[in-house]
Parts: sequence; C-alpha cells; structure tokens
Amino acid sequence: MNYVDTHAHIDGAEFDADRDEVVARARAAGVSKVLVPAIDLASVDSVLRTCDRYPGFAYPMAGLHPEEVRADFRAVLATMRSRIDGRFVAIGEVGIDYYWSREFEKEQLEAFEEQVRWAVELRKPLMVHCRKGQNEMVAVLRRYRGELPGGVFHCFTGNEREAEELLAFDNFALGIGGVLTFKKSHLPEVLPHIPLQRIVLETDSPYMAPVPMRGKRNESAFVSYVLARVADCYGVSQETVAEATNATVERIFGIKA
Repeated sequence: MNYVDTHAHIDGAEFDADRDEVVARARAAGVSKVLVPAIDLASVDSVLRTCDRYPGFAYPMAGLHPEEVRADFRAVLATMRSRIDGRFVAIGEVGIDYYWSREFEKEQLEAFEEQVRWAVELRKPLMVHCRKGQNEMVAVLRRYRGELPGGVFHCFTGNEREAEELLAFDNFALGIGGVLTFKKSHLPEVLPHIPLQRIVLETDSPYMAPVPMRGKRNESAFVSYVLARVADCYGVSQETVAEATNATVERIFGIKA
C-alpha cells in the first residue's frame, strides 16, 4: 500500500543530519512520493537540491509563503517567477497568514494574487496556506474561479461550513495532517461530512507531528498515523483511503503514487 505526503519541508535544516534516513523510513512506511514546497528564494535552491537527490520520490513546488512577505516582495516574486520551470509541480506554499501580524496585510494580499495568476498562466495547481485570513483568501480566489487549475488547501483545521466554502472551488482538496490526531481537534467530527475524494494526506514535517509522535520532529513516515486516523473517521480501510487520496493527488498534480 503506497500513499503520498503532499506537504513536507524535507529540504529544511532540521533534516540535514539524517535526510537519507528520513527518506528511507518514509519509503519503508509506504510513502511513495512527497511534495516539497519552497517558501522563499533561498528555499527554491534547497528544494531543488533535495528533489534532485531523490528523483521519482520528491517533487518541488515554489512560492513565497505569506509569513515571508516583506516590503521587497515584488522584487522577490520577480526573481522567483524567473526560476519556475517544468520541474515544479505546483505554485506553493502561498496564501494568507494574519495569525501573528497584519503588518504586511496588503502586501500579503497582493503577493498571493500575483502567485494565483502564475498558477492560471502556467496551469500549475496551488498549494495554499491560510491562517486567520480565509475570507480574504477566498475573495482573491473567486476572482479567478473559472481559470484556476486546482490545488490543495494545506493544513485544513476548519469546520463544515469552511470546508464547504473551500471545496466550492473545483479540483481543490483539503490537506489533512497531524492535527486530525490531536486530542482537542474537532476534525474527526468534521471529516465524515467531507467527501473522501476531496482530501489528501500531508505531514507539514518537520512541524505538527501526529499522535503518538507529538512533540517530536515530524517526518514523512508519520503520515501513516494520519492515514490510520482518516480511515477510522470514515469507517473504511486504510487501503481505501490510500487509493482515494492517491487518485486525488494524480488528478490535481498529475503525479502517480
């Protein structure tokens, strides 16, 4: 049984000491592919190096993360856009994040919309990050509703109404990760109201490790715990979840598990 981790920062310094071992553990756990998002200019290079090191396993995405948007974002975006070629499977990680600060509120919105236009132009799906900004994020996406190629709303933790609003966008799925396993999470009650065909699995490693690994460095092998919890929530086999989420990954990203 193979499945895909659609969001893993395995290019990060957290994995410099044992990246090969992390990848080996992921493969042993059934992870056949990982999607690796850049978050700024420096990580475009680290993501490409990592994906070159694990061909057929790691696939690069490129975008300017909302928390990395600063006053110079236009110059950063221009350079990043010049780097995006056929190797990249998606535009991401991009989005809106007003959780910590609204200092660059307008800049975040402008940067996000610019990168949405890249997705439309290049016909590449979006990997969308959103915290405390769903209304603003949805308003931008609605301007391009008929042109969007699809994507993933990464790290979904919302309610049924929020899920319905996001899934109104065709060929988008919700990224489900370690939060599903947390004791106080309400996702186990929300998930059965979401079609299984509209979710994908993710870790967001090295962050957000699932139970029983919570508090440790997250890694792609741990997506197996998310898979098991998803199967419990839907009352189906893990194989059924793997098949459904793999089909969704192929539909959105064109990548076979």
